[in-house]
Amino acid sequence: MPAYNTCTGLALHPSVYIASWIFFSNLIILFNKWLIDDAGFRYPVILTWWHMTFATLATQVLARTTSVLDGRHTVKMTPQLYMKTVVPIGLLYSGSMVSSTLVYLYLSVPFIQMLKAAAPVVTLLVGWFWGVEHPTRKTFCQIMLIVVGVAMASAGEIHFSWPGFIYQVAGIFFESVRVIMIQSLVSSKGLKMDPLVGLYYYAPVCAISNFVLSLISGWSSVEWTHAAEVGFWMLLLNAIVAFLLNVSSVLLIGKTSGLVLVLTGVLKNILLVITAVAIWGTPIAFIQLIGYSWALIGLILYQSNWEDTSEALRMSIRRITNFSRHRGRKPWLFAASVVISLLLCISFIKGGRAFLSESSTTKTVEGVDRLSSSWLTWIHVKDGKWWVSKD
Repeated sequence: MPAYNTCTGLALHPSVYIASWIFFSNLIILFNKWLIDDAGFRYPVILTWWHMTFATLATQVLARTTSVLDGRHTVKMTPQLYMKTVVPIGLLYSGSMVSSTLVYLYLSVPFIQMLKAAAPVVTLLVGWFWGVEHPTRKTFCQIMLIVVGVAMASAGEIHFSWPGFIYQVAGIFFESVRVIMIQSLVSSKGLKMDPLVGLYYYAPVCAISNFVLSLISGWSSVEWTHAAEVGFWMLLLNAIVAFLLNVSSVLLIGKTSGLVLVLTGVLKNILLVITAVAIWGTPIAFIQLIGYSWALIGLILYQSNWEDTSEALRMSIRRITNFSRHRGRKPWLFAASVVISLLLCISFIKGGRAFLSESSTTKTVEGVDRLSSSWLTWIHVKDGKWWVSKD
C-alpha cells in the first residue's frame, strides 16, 4: 500500500472524520450517477476531465496560499522521477476514473458496488504477478468467497450490460495496477505522500490525458446545450464534492486503525446500496443480496482477522451503548443522527414511488424539457433553468 503521512489538524473525534469520508465518498457516486443518467449530461470522459482540471487548479491554489500541501516539500521529486513514477501512475488513475465513470451509462449503482467488491481479488492477483504479493492457501480461500459472492450478484442482475460490466472490470484493473505501482515504485523509493499531495502531482497528468481522451471520444459532437441546461454551478458543485472527498481522505488518515477503515468501507458500501435503491428504485434479486453479503464477509476476512474484527465489533457496540446513556453530553452528534435517520426515512418513502415506476433510461435530450425519473422527480430542467414542480 502507498506510504502516507498522517495529517495533523483539528482535534475532532475520529467518528467525525469517518462520517465525512463516508458522506463525500457516497455523495460523489450518487451525484455522478444523477448527472449522467437523470440530468442527461452523458459525457463521462468530459466530466472526469472537469474533475481533474478543477483538482489541478485547487491544489495549485492551496499550495500557494495555505500550509495544507506543505508535505510536498518532503518529496524529493525530480523530472526523471516524475516521468518514471507520477506519469504512469497518473495515466492509470485516469484510466480508472474514466472507466468507472463510463459504467454509469450502463449499470445501476447497487450492481456497480457489488462488482467493486472484487477489487481486492484483482489487486492481489496483480500484486502476485508483479512479485510484491505472496498469497497463501488461506488467502486464496478467502478471496474465493469474494469471487463466488460477486459471481452470484452478477448472475442475479436483472439489467445486466456487457459494456458496463467490461468498463467496471477495466476500472478495477487500472486501479489495482495503480495501487501496486504506488507500492513498488513510490513507497519503495521513500516518497511519502498523503492523498492530497498525490493529487497535487497526479491531477495535471490526469487532466491532460482525460482531455485527449475527450477529443478522441468526440468532443466536437458534444451538445453543449446539455451542459447549459444542467448548469455551470451544478457542475462546479460536482467538482467541489469530488475534491472534498480527497480532503476528507487526508483528514481521515492516522485518525483510526486499518481494521476500522476496512469495516467503515464495508458500511459505506452497504449505505450506498441502500440509498441508491431508495432513490432510483433499483430492483435487487434475492440471490444478489446473498452474493453481496457473501462477498462482504470474504472481504472482511481477507483484509483483517476474525479476532480483531470481533473485538472491533464489541468496542463499537460498547460505544453505541455508552452514547445512548450519555447522549446529552454530545447533543450535536445526537442531532446529526436524527437528521440522517429522517433523510433515510424520506428516501425510503420516496423510493417506494420510484420502485413502482420505470427505471431511469434517459439517453439524450431532443427537446427543452427533461424530467428525472428518480425520487428527485420534483426537480427538472427547462430552457436552461432549474424548476421545482408544483404537482
